[in-house]
Amino acid sequence: MDQPDLDNVIGVTISPDNLTAVLYFHKAVENFKCTAEQLESFLRNRGVVYGIHGDVLESIASNPKAFYYSQTVVATGQPPIDGKDGMIRLIYDLDSDERRPVQHEDGTVDFKELSKIRNVKKGQLIAERTPAERGIPGKSVTGGVLPAKDGKEARFRIGKNVVVNAEQTAMYAAIDGMVAKTEREKINVFPVYEVNGDVDYKTGNIDFVGTVVIRGNVLTGFRVKAGGDIRVIGGVEGAEIEAEGSVEISGGIMAGGKGYVKAGRNVRCSFIQDANVFANEDIIVSQSIMHSNIRASRNVICFGSKGLIVGGSIQAGERVKARTIGNTLSTATTIEVGVTPELRGELAELKKQQRQLSDNLDKTMKALALLDQMAAAGQLTPDKLVMRQKLSTTKRQTTEELEIVKERILEIEKLLENTENARVEAVHTVYGGTKIVIGRFTRFVKEPCPRVYFKIADGEISMLPLY
Repeated sequence: MDQPDLDNVIGVTISPDNLTAVLYFHKAVENFKCTAEQLESFLRNRGVVYGIHGDVLESIASNPKAFYYSQTVVATGQPPIDGKDGMIRLIYDLDSDERRPVQHEDGTVDFKELSKIRNVKKGQLIAERTPAERGIPGKSVTGGVLPAKDGKEARFRIGKNVVVNAEQTAMYAAIDGMVAKTEREKINVFPVYEVNGDVDYKTGNIDFVGTVVIRGNVLTGFRVKAGGDIRVIGGVEGAEIEAEGSVEISGGIMAGGKGYVKAGRNVRCSFIQDANVFANEDIIVSQSIMHSNIRASRNVICFGSKGLIVGGSIQAGERVKARTIGNTLSTATTIEVGVTPELRGELAELKKQQRQLSDNLDKTMKALALLDQMAAAGQLTPDKLVMRQKLSTTKRQTTEELEIVKERILEIEKLLENTENARVEAVHTVYGGTKIVIGRFTRFVKEPCPRVYFKIADGEISMLPLY
């Protein structure tokens, strides 16, 4: 059979991703005959040149009737393989220890394990960097190259008292101390300061670069500030507690409206009453939050045998979860999620910084261009040569700073836009008097409702059953 006759009988389509070619019959023709070679020539004339399945063409040629009423894949390309992202592997698992305390069946929590400290010696390996992999390009059935994405390189988040080798592949402790993370996943080694008793007039206020462990209570009017974590094996009164890492309190916070507790990462305790508590990540309480001002950039979780939130104002960037919200007296209780005011402030500051860095970079580039022209003309004096070197260093440093600022801006904008995951959960009951705010929407709860959660749906706050 000659080639033109094939045009009237068969056709070929190529998938949108150029990875598959499919042969089909326009019509069933009695006594149709062709060879595998003719079919391959037909495909090549229509641009299909790679990944042709010769065995399939042989099958069609030997028994075409079996393929009249179906579409048959006759060529398959090679899909591209994206490269794996680089990663930082921590020798110490700093996240497993969300250091979760053991919770017993009756809802009580054992916080004693939280006082365990990871010690490292100077020069000890803390983390290793695995480089990103390059992508492997694919090939289309038409013979074209299908590009693949290279993996994204990971970089160390360098905190205090750590060093990185020249190859940027390993991080080591610069001092003896304890490994800990602070905000934005920075890795640090902190020495530890321990108080064997209460923070009172005997100790005075504490301001320490590392982690502070207090084996007693923190009394009203005193201040504890730490560059690492703060762990209190007791309770906190109306004191000022501020940690760049996490704050962990075995007992509770009974502040009488005085002082505050602030954490760069998480706050964990058994109860909070008449207090101001702020965390850049989560606030996790096992018993109750009463008449307090609570703000977490991520989650507020109040969940144990009691799990009660009543009175005051609770703000969380993503989620608030409790057994019970409000009470039978309809005490005014405000729960707000999907709002991170600190991030909005940081975003405005970063954009201002971005403009300033861009202006500085522009001025540096113009000055360098002028000096480059002078160099090309052989007019570069020694002092101008020094200036050119300094401007090149400034250009590199400013470009790096600008990239870091841009990356953080993108992170924050993504967080601020994402309210679809914001939700409020009342695992047992939410009572009247509760005000729910999600993003720019508000809903008042008027009657008690058992086992419900609130989220944005169809442009409003919907109350849905928890199963």
